[in-house]
Amino acid sequence: MKPHNPQAQFIHLLRLGWDLRNLGVCTSLVLPVTGPPVLEVMQAGRTRLRVMAVRRSREWVFTWRPWWAGIRWRGEWVCAEADNAADIIVAEAIA
Repeated sequence: MKPHNPQAQFIHLLRLGWDLRNLGVCTSLVLPVTGPPVLEVMQAGRTRLRVMAVRRSREWVFTWRPWWAGIRWRGEWVCAEADNAADIIVAEAIA
């Protein structure tokens, strides 16, 4: 896969969205015309986190930052293949 493969990013975010749905968390997958896809994690009808799938070295990771954070915010990350990735992201969303 290419380092910035939007289809691979979409697939990882779709899987994460489904895992979050199974945990009772509302999400919205945003597919902008330009730029990478983003999964918005909602709570009480408001966006709490924006999650992106990024390829680092040889693995995919989910990285996120609060909805209010500027572009320079480094954010947090978890391996996209981690079994508990959705649990970690939920903990961050409700923190």
